[in-house]
Order: sequence, then C-alpha cells, then structure tokens
Amino acid sequence: MFRGSSYHTIDDKGRIVIPSRFRELLRSENGDGIMISRMDRCLVAFPMSSWNRLEERILKLAEKSEVMRRFRRVFIGGAHECACDKQDRLLIPPALRQYAGLNKEIVLVGVLDHFEIWSRENYENEELMLANDLKDPEARNEIAKLGI
Repeated sequence: MFRGSSYHTIDDKGRIVIPSRFRELLRSENGDGIMISRMDRCLVAFPMSSWNRLEERILKLAEKSEVMRRFRRVFIGGAHECACDKQDRLLIPPALRQYAGLNKEIVLVGVLDHFEIWSRENYENEELMLANDLKDPEARNEIAKLGI
C-alpha cells in the first residue's frame, strides 16, 4: 500500500524521482509501469495491475449516466502510461503537468492503492480545505466511523 507523503521537485523536462518506498511497491506489482490520470487538480498514479482492476470496475458499471460518460471520457481519455527510467525518474507528459500546475515544487502522497502527484501549492490548499471540512460535524462523524 502507498502511504505517506514526500516533497520533491520536478525538473524542466517534467521528470520526477519516485521515492524508493513507492518504487518497491511498483516493482512488486510486476514492473515499473504506471498509469497516470487526472482528478481534483492533481495527478493520480496507479500500478498497472491496480489500473486494470479499476478499468474492469468502470466497464462493469451499469450506470451510463451523462456524468459517468463524461467521467470516463476525461479520466480514461486523459490517462497516460509511464515507466521509470534507469535513474528511477518518471516523465510526466506536458498535458498532465499543465492540468495539475506542476512547475517546480511537488508533493507525492500515498493513498493506499495509488499515489497522487500534487503541486505544493495545490496540496497545501487541500490541507486547508480539510481543516475547514473538519469543522462540519457531519464530516467529523463520517471520519469517526473509521474509528479515528
């Protein structure tokens, strides 16, 4: 499982270094292949095996609403397969860098079955939004159901 967060930089060519703890998980999933898409002003990166399971779940959905068609079009249509190079760097395609606002400082965040790639600024805004969310008793109760 992907856990924790770490601060990094993205170089001028759009390459990032994947933390060793994430690389080990990727390799244990049969290779360095990663599928990256976009959501919530960040990039979501899945090992290929997890991505394949996600695609299967999406295909099996009975729901064919306009919202789900649009989600599939943007999320699946915006996905790019990437691999780590010999220096354990991952090249992020320009369209994805632009979507997430990745310029220099970035944050990699483990989210169990995948990890996210954030611009530092967007991630700090996300942390502030959570702090505001936690002022809502309904949100606190939802989290309390986890036993936290």
